Amino acid sequence: MWQIDSVNKQGLLLEVVQVLTDMNLTISKGFISSDAGWFMDVFHVKDERGNKITDQRVINYIQQAIGSNGLATPKVKARSSSVSHLSELKAIEMTGKDRPGLFSEISAALADLQCNIVEAHAWSHNARLACVAYISDQSIDTPIDDQRLHAIEDHLNTVLRATTTKGENSNQQEAKPAGLPEGEGTMTNVERRLHQLMLSVRDFDTPAELVKSPRPISESDDEERKGSSVSIESCLEKGYSIVNIRSRDRRRLMFDTVCTLTDMQYVIFHASVDSSGGYAYQEYFIRHVDGCALNTESEKDRVVKCLEAAIERRVCEGVRLELCAHNRVGLLSDITRVLRENGLAVVRADIETQGENSVNAFYVRDTSGNNVDLDFLRSMKGEIGAIDLAVMEDTINYQPTSPGRSKFSIGGILRSQIERISHSFIATR
Repeated sequence: MWQIDSVNKQGLLLEVVQVLTDMNLTISKGFISSDAGWFMDVFHVKDERGNKITDQRVINYIQQAIGSNGLATPKVKARSSSVSHLSELKAIEMTGKDRPGLFSEISAALADLQCNIVEAHAWSHNARLACVAYISDQSIDTPIDDQRLHAIEDHLNTVLRATTTKGENSNQQEAKPAGLPEGEGTMTNVERRLHQLMLSVRDFDTPAELVKSPRPISESDDEERKGSSVSIESCLEKGYSIVNIRSRDRRRLMFDTVCTLTDMQYVIFHASVDSSGGYAYQEYFIRHVDGCALNTESEKDRVVKCLEAAIERRVCEGVRLELCAHNRVGLLSDITRVLRENGLAVVRADIETQGENSVNAFYVRDTSGNNVDLDFLRSMKGEIGAIDLAVMEDTINYQPTSPGRSKFSIGGILRSQIERISHSFIATR
């Protein structure tokens, strides 16, 4: 259990949750109260394996990061990337109307411009794409000047707006310098920016094309929809709006919801968080920063939709591919091209540089948004052979799949094409 007492300020709860989340700690239970200018949080946290924290070094670090006397403003831990000088690289952010192969087109465009992608994170949800990437000029030791950066952004804008139709807002399909804090960032800083980008392109609204032709709902999709609910009621006596959230439990869930409410300019005065039986229950007493509760049905509906989107956008269905290879300019472009040519669309990507290697994790589905046809993949395997790749048919952050379905070899399907790209792929564990 961790108790934090401090003078209150807007966003302080998010800062504390960010510190705990960046340490890969799971908040299993929490009580928050911040009236009359004072802030008190009580958190029950576990490590990433679900165990109680007993390592005194970890305990000492939490005290140092949040403030040992309980009054200090939380200090954010720098990300634990092997690339220690991300702050010297150029960070760009991209938003666009998602389409099959778009992430591959972005990767190809940066490769054509001789840009090395040192780190990148991309989310897609409701036919929108958001991406934050750290790039360098051919090597991680060569920074990109502002003039060249403008040329890169212009080229990427052409790619992002390739299918823009008359009447669409081109500002929702653009590349520009990333709106991240100065200096070394943290993973939650990047994830918060991805949430903000998705919010800016209104991924909480279902596009007209998906309303007209919705993709088939898979069994796990249906379970997720049934398992999550967001409702808002009024507390007239105290002048609060009460947000109730029930969702399948997963890591970083509290970060996602607190982040969204904070960025929508709502102040959380009281909250309770609990998890039981694989589900998480969150209750937030909120007001807008102007001191008003949610008075209209349209405002309540928007908050409900935005919180539902915040819960959904991190959850990725489908096949997870993990690849590790010697880093070079154009590597990501080659990998994503192979995926695209095999009818696979990237719905989420996390790319990092560790030493001289590029470590890539992709969630993929077919270009229609459906689960990958395993029979089709197996029919190709016998023709091509095997390659060591870590592959899991999994939905992120939820309970493990059954042993019989947890893994299958997609590596053989891609071997002949990937071996032309690099001979240094290794299995990730």
